[in-house]
Amino acid sequence: MNEPLPAGLHIVATPIGNLGDLSPRAADVLRRASRILAEDTRVTGKLLAHIGSEVPMRRYDDHSSDVERARIVERLAGEAIALVSDAGTPLISDPGYKLVRAARAAGHAVFTLPGPSAAIAALTLAGLPTDRFLFAGFLPARAKARAEAISEMAAVRATLVFYESGPRLGESLKALGNGLGEREAAVAREISKLHEECVTGSLAELADRYGRVAPKGEIVIVVGPPGEAPPASEAELDAAIEAALGSMTASEAAAAVARQLGVPRKRAYARVLELIR
Repeated sequence: MNEPLPAGLHIVATPIGNLGDLSPRAADVLRRASRILAEDTRVTGKLLAHIGSEVPMRRYDDHSSDVERARIVERLAGEAIALVSDAGTPLISDPGYKLVRAARAAGHAVFTLPGPSAAIAALTLAGLPTDRFLFAGFLPARAKARAEAISEMAAVRATLVFYESGPRLGESLKALGNGLGEREAAVAREISKLHEECVTGSLAELADRYGRVAPKGEIVIVVGPPGEAPPASEAELDAAIEAALGSMTASEAAAAVARQLGVPRKRAYARVLELIR
């Protein structure tokens, strides 16, 4: 007879496509937990049927109240409760972090069972730099808010990862092109499913492709980092130095401007001395 699972919250990653991607450890927890918190019990029910689990489920999603969360936390003292999302790793573009935070604040154990994540899987397919990346979830639906969000990320020197839906894909790719310029990108769709595909090209090319026909399925957009910034001009250097000298010493201004513009500190300091003579 198996020993009971330790009481606490068990965060369980589930398949994003092929049900065979569920780890043996995850399957074991989903069979032995006291109950399962699911984003959509109909979706999770199919997975539980696949592994022969009859553990009772309860819905937990964006609309779950603070009162409901408090009741769950109370039960964690004596029960092993598993948290799953519809697909992939809970808490990634998902409201589960509030429950984890509440469980920890109450002194309960929290366990994680790592596994599939669409964002990470798309990075491995895209063929773009992976040494630094920023996961940005879903872009805002409204055009102005979307443009502002993209503008905030334009200077980030890392690969960008977004989730998106088929009907909005072409519009989002066009907005990314407008806000980020001509960058390499990839659209990964239906990862780990029968019709998995990853299409690469420039943002403009992908916007044209998906602007004509909206694809179906779960979608991840991966956008390469910006190219090397051109060296700062003399005018840009002078303007930055003059602004810094308003509140800093010559040495402090040179250091700050060097960091801001990415120029050698010696160059910045030499120009500071020229300007204050």
